[in-house]
Amino acid sequence: MAPIALSSPPPPLSKDDAPSSTEETSPSLPVRISLQPANTKSKRDCKSNTVLRKFRSVFRSFPIIMPSCKMPVINGNREVYIHGGTRITGTLFGHRKARINLAFQENPRCQPFLLLELAIPTGKLLQDMGMGLNRIALECEKPPKNEKVKVVDEPIWTLFCNGKKTGYGVKREPTDDDLHVMQLLHAVSAAVGVLPNEMSDPQDGDLSYMRAHFERVVGSKDSETYYMMMPDGNINGPELSVFFVRV
Repeated sequence: MAPIALSSPPPPLSKDDAPSSTEETSPSLPVRISLQPANTKSKRDCKSNTVLRKFRSVFRSFPIIMPSCKMPVINGNREVYIHGGTRITGTLFGHRKARINLAFQENPRCQPFLLLELAIPTGKLLQDMGMGLNRIALECEKPPKNEKVKVVDEPIWTLFCNGKKTGYGVKREPTDDDLHVMQLLHAVSAAVGVLPNEMSDPQDGDLSYMRAHFERVVGSKDSETYYMMMPDGNINGPELSVFFVRV
């Protein structure tokens, strides 16, 4: 499959022309909104607990052996997520020659509840994603038994991309620049593009991004998996799975 072509953003849309959940778009001017605090115990998560308990026995094994298919199944007007997880928003962004960032939000108007900096150049990962399935595995050691730390709250990870060790992944707090990117993309649900020229860097190049829905699956206290969901049943689009595991 040919690499994804990054395109320049179109003119800003009016409120009446806001994109649908599967419509590709790119912002061109900063949008001043107040991002909502992340709610890690949302109603959606609470409602999914029953489903997760039913699937928990399946997901207790190492998540990288899960089926590669990540497409939601359409049942009437309702999406059924075959992994039994919940839908969230994921954004890959960064200057093309610099390290890529990965942000997860409950929805595009919330602050990220998880932000990672990965030791992979932005341009390389986005190019690789245009060629097929990509798997990122983040591993760390289990904490002492008397410490209760969520698997996604670990500060540093050993990073594997498609089975090859490529350095480390680091969790960090969002900066003003990170939140500015989230504000620019607040009306975007699924798209690939380049942010305005004033956000580019003379040395590291354009600020590129890819946004999509992800299915979040909690396997156990030591494993979580995030599967990219392609819109409109498009099986030829880029695919990405992110695995968090403590060993």
